[in-house]
Amino acid sequence: MGEAELNTSANELVIRSVLYFYGGAASAGLAPQIADDISLAWNAPAGRVKIRGEWYQVRFDIEGHYKPDLQPAAVWHNTNPRLNFFRIEEYSQHDISSVDGLGCNTGYFKLGNVLDHSTTAAHEYGHTLGLDHPKDLDIRGKGQPGIMYPRGTLCDAEYQYDPAAAAGGPGGTLNPFKRKVLDSDIAGLRLARLAFNGQYTAVLGEFSSFFHERHVAML
Repeated sequence: MGEAELNTSANELVIRSVLYFYGGAASAGLAPQIADDISLAWNAPAGRVKIRGEWYQVRFDIEGHYKPDLQPAAVWHNTNPRLNFFRIEEYSQHDISSVDGLGCNTGYFKLGNVLDHSTTAAHEYGHTLGLDHPKDLDIRGKGQPGIMYPRGTLCDAEYQYDPAAAAGGPGGTLNPFKRKVLDSDIAGLRLARLAFNGQYTAVLGEFSSFFHERHVAML
């Protein structure tokens, strides 16, 4: 989720999101790293959008903060569209990272998914802005996979975990480190349809406002 700010003098559309990380595996070092990973991914295509007959450069301004003492009420009662809240733990009962719907401001990240500059956080951020997984998950012959393709997608060999593996077999699906934000992902946000107020700001996404408790492995 974020707040879109239209700067008409600079012809720039800025999407501002502040990410708060809590949980046993969150840390002061990891929080800005994840924010930087998201920012680098989403700013890479240098997207542009036409609004009211004028072209605007799209820029993502992402902040990441460690909030170990985050209280549930701060999530439940938040009304600032810039603020997002994600729990990070080593264990997830679903064995993946996820957010709480399309266009949301909360989620639960598995630590192993967001280390080493993975694209997982950038992928999940796309969900918070309203993007879904593409319907066609066999993109062989179509080149570079966009950021919203999920694990298990069939793709050209060079984007697989193992380029020598048979498609669909062990190692023969999309390596999430090889996803990228493309112009088509920026277009999918439909930024031209945002309803800007008198201060030239608009909300991108919705409040899910769910505080996640730590998942506990069943014995």
